[in-house]
Amino acid sequence: MRVIAVFLLLAVGAAHAQQPAAAAAREHDHGQDEVLRENDTIKWRHVLGGVADIDEVAYTSLPPTRQPNPTAQGAGNPVIVHAMTFVPKRLDRTGARRHPLLVFVHGGVHANFNTSSAHMVAELVEQGYTVIAPDYRGSTGYGRRFYELIDYGGRENDDVWAARNWMLENYAFLDPARVGILGWSHGGMITLMNIFEHPEAYAVAYAGVPVSDLVARMGYKTESYRRLFSAPYHIGKTAEENANEYLRRSPVTHVQKLATPLLIHTNTNDEDVNVLEVRRLIAALQAAGKKFDFKIYENAPGGHTFNRIDTKLACESRKEIWSFLGALLKPAAPAGLAARASICP
Repeated sequence: MRVIAVFLLLAVGAAHAQQPAAAAAREHDHGQDEVLRENDTIKWRHVLGGVADIDEVAYTSLPPTRQPNPTAQGAGNPVIVHAMTFVPKRLDRTGARRHPLLVFVHGGVHANFNTSSAHMVAELVEQGYTVIAPDYRGSTGYGRRFYELIDYGGRENDDVWAARNWMLENYAFLDPARVGILGWSHGGMITLMNIFEHPEAYAVAYAGVPVSDLVARMGYKTESYRRLFSAPYHIGKTAEENANEYLRRSPVTHVQKLATPLLIHTNTNDEDVNVLEVRRLIAALQAAGKKFDFKIYENAPGGHTFNRIDTKLACESRKEIWSFLGALLKPAAPAGLAARASICP
């Protein structure tokens, strides 16, 4: 397969030189991604099956933003999105008592929700939260077509919004008034865009090291990174060519819409989302007179993942997050739920 890819690359080198991001998408090993995702689905049950009932679900969201052939059969159909759901074992599901829901949004320009987050999901489930983690359009593990549906700062936000609604429609024991949303990096950006676009729908939100300003981000990132956005199947233009479109997709542009309790964390030595982006977001929120909570960590070990790893500082930071969420969502750990062994008791 790789030999064929190399041959094709040589055969159409000039075209690929003009569209390097499109070429990268074609050459990306989507088959390997699918195998990794399927293996990870099995691993979820192995790691958390003792504390949660785990399922992989599929629901529909808005159609693709780009329709190469709008008259083709099936053109304009809703996008099918997959998600992992985690319901605490022994949770009262009779409806006699309602329970909170958390929407957990993964990061990465192209990635998926995988077991690198298992320790955090465990900590949430053990508190009594039901969790849904959507693999919004552009996520890996679903083939090239889904990968190229990416709409960073666009309809990916709608995919996450649809995940929230699907859970409430299908689980009567969940409380619509006690829904929270959280995410890191790209997931933090989607978290912000969701509460800006649907302020009445979320009781609380956490955005960790969030992508906040795409114009600023394009300025300090590499050319190969920028190509992911200017690819023909994505935004199609650079930030230089269409700054307004990049700003439209940036949380910093929408701060005046904040009406949801929000906690933001960032780190001065973040090697992915430069602290300047998040400082701009914080300054914009303050200028808009918005009430929110934030903390800027100074050179916290771990950089971009400082509070998602297994250090004492990470545990303390996550406990701060869980306390912030819990004050408004009020989860109750199910009686008799066996706690998972954790370094963050």
